[in-house]
Amino acid sequence: MDRMAPHRARSLAEFGENGARMFAPADIGAGLAAYRPRPGDVVITPYGKCGTTWLQQIFHTLRTRGDFDFDDISRVVPWLETSVIVGLDIEAPQRAEPRGFKSHLSYAMVPKGARYIVSFRDPKDAVVSMFRFMEGWFLEPGAVTMTEFARNWIERGATATDYWSHLLSWWAVRDNPEVLVLSYEGMTAQPEATIRRVAAFCGVALDDDLLALTLERSSFDFMLAHKDRFDDAMMRAASEVRCNLPPGSDSAKVRKGGTGGHRAELSPEIGAAIDAKWTEVVTPATGFNDYAALEAEVRRRNATSPPSAAKRGKG
Repeated sequence: MDRMAPHRARSLAEFGENGARMFAPADIGAGLAAYRPRPGDVVITPYGKCGTTWLQQIFHTLRTRGDFDFDDISRVVPWLETSVIVGLDIEAPQRAEPRGFKSHLSYAMVPKGARYIVSFRDPKDAVVSMFRFMEGWFLEPGAVTMTEFARNWIERGATATDYWSHLLSWWAVRDNPEVLVLSYEGMTAQPEATIRRVAAFCGVALDDDLLALTLERSSFDFMLAHKDRFDDAMMRAASEVRCNLPPGSDSAKVRKGGTGGHRAELSPEIGAAIDAKWTEVVTPATGFNDYAALEAEVRRRNATSPPSAAKRGKG
């Protein structure tokens, strides 16, 4: 029987089937098992579409003083869970110290023994960004509505891979000196302070020239102008094989930037559903009635706590 012509998912069911093919548990497990954490390692591990690529670029610019000789940011700051999927040796030498890695795992699931940077983001902005990211790559444009996608995203269940479990897992360890908690909104409002905090946490000496370079290289305009470096090229190639997706999909991660874009894109009913989920799951565990209150506390903590390197040293 001839193989079906390459195509993107036309339903959430097919989208889920492709996800299972792409992220086979055995491959993810093998990638994680191959990683040998070192005390100086830095694992950047926000939830999907909550600032991961941005932090990868900040981190790599800081540790290398501006290296930009890569085709995919996740080649130089590799994604732990997908190293086997894209054929990377997760223990291969890196271009500079400290070693850096990407992950989307909760604290409960991430390999222990390193240092960790996590940024939170308004769930309403996160789900809109995720939908736009998947549409045109894994999803056929127009086949699934944002409302359908968002409902599925909200109700993924307490599997430790949903937004809610991820946030609560990292919030619970916010006082751990090996964990740096940021917010996407705070990073947007205070890029210089963010860079200073990341540099100090990672043990990277920061001078005026490196600060200016990192501000430039991690800016929205710079990353948009070079979006081919931030478009998951390795994962896109793997998806075309594993999921029979058509070549040339738009998998760029740098799109609009900013915060609050959900107001123009999410329906009131989905906004209300996200609020209800927050009240059900997050409020009892944190005491915060909405994301804005939690995010304000993240900023307050960072403003009153001077940046400092993690206690286990600089790698």
